[in-house]
Amino acid sequence: MKRYDLIVVGGGPAGMFAAGFAAKNGARVLLLEKNRRCGAKLLITGKGRCNLTNSEPDVRKFAEKFGHNGRALLTALYAFTGGDLIRFFEKQGLKLKIERGGRVFPKQGGAEDVQKVLDRFITETGVELQCSSSVLDFCLEGDHILSVRTAKGELFAERFIVATGGLSYPETGSTGDGYRWATETGHTLVHPEPALVSIRLREKWTSEVMMINLKNVNLSVWQNGKKITERFGETFFTRDGIGGPIVLDMSAAIRDALKKGGVSLRLDMKPAVESATFAKRLERELKEQNNKDFRNVLGNFLPKDMIATFIGLSGINPNKKCHSVTREERGRLLGLFKSLELNVAGCEGFDKAIITSGGVALQDVDMRTMRSKRISNLFFAGEILDLDAPTGGFNLQLCWSTGYLAGINAVKKDDCTL
Repeated sequence: MKRYDLIVVGGGPAGMFAAGFAAKNGARVLLLEKNRRCGAKLLITGKGRCNLTNSEPDVRKFAEKFGHNGRALLTALYAFTGGDLIRFFEKQGLKLKIERGGRVFPKQGGAEDVQKVLDRFITETGVELQCSSSVLDFCLEGDHILSVRTAKGELFAERFIVATGGLSYPETGSTGDGYRWATETGHTLVHPEPALVSIRLREKWTSEVMMINLKNVNLSVWQNGKKITERFGETFFTRDGIGGPIVLDMSAAIRDALKKGGVSLRLDMKPAVESATFAKRLERELKEQNNKDFRNVLGNFLPKDMIATFIGLSGINPNKKCHSVTREERGRLLGLFKSLELNVAGCEGFDKAIITSGGVALQDVDMRTMRSKRISNLFFAGEILDLDAPTGGFNLQLCWSTGYLAGINAVKKDDCTL
């Protein structure tokens, strides 16, 4: 009977890092992946571009992106920083570049190239890989795991790492298996919810202008006349709602607010200009083109493909001459530019969520080592943990850092000797 020092369950970024660094430290490592190849979710990250990490150099500021749970992540982030990750990939021959907001991407290529580096890493470090190998359950004796049962048979090891991710994009294999195993072994589970998602709106016209990028806009979230939060940046309308970076970053706040009642959004398409100043600019534009039809004068203010929809929302006759546009109509037009109200119908689900919020409670994990406090030879890494952050490369760094920390600690000879 073959016995391993370590079995890692889950072949995503956290699992591959954990397996690779454990093997690099001399352990006999088996990596189990339920899909036909590793990295199914990684390959669609950032629409295939793969935002690997963020270049924020201050580890404490990096950890703050994870909210109140971020302090627990400090040991992992110090153990393997974003700078360490950049050096790791560039040493492997993958050149990287830093873009707006500190986002780090491959200089050429994308997620497929990142995955090739990881595949080579686990091969060169001697990790044994079994794909198309679903884990059914863990066999326990007290607070100790003896083995895992798979469809192909029972596998034994001294220690185990679970890095199965969350519930987002279930078609990639993220079906919550790790959550079930965690609860079965006595761990507390913080209710998983979709995170970093687009928002569904009650307005039906969004399909007319879908995928038009609106840059340098301000979007705010409102409930009962009070502003909850706001973001400046890029957004776009979808078939049934609104998406884009600033929407994803506010989706958690919107989700939580919906539990208390109705929520609306207000879109300021010209945030750099005060309302009074923009009103004068509109008035001047209409006067300068007073004999033109109204439908022909918004080209200086809007993307071409959005003009017809915008005119419809204004209620102004598109064939009306500009000199006939009334003060009331100009007021409605100003309102659309500076405070376009959008009524939230709901948030998208796990099938469209980039990550999962919630997961294995950090109180049940020694975050200095990633070892379970419930099961003596079990470790956790990656998205399965109750940690999530905004877009920008932070969530992938969570996987790299916790995977690294779990991998090196799972092969240390201590009270659970290999």
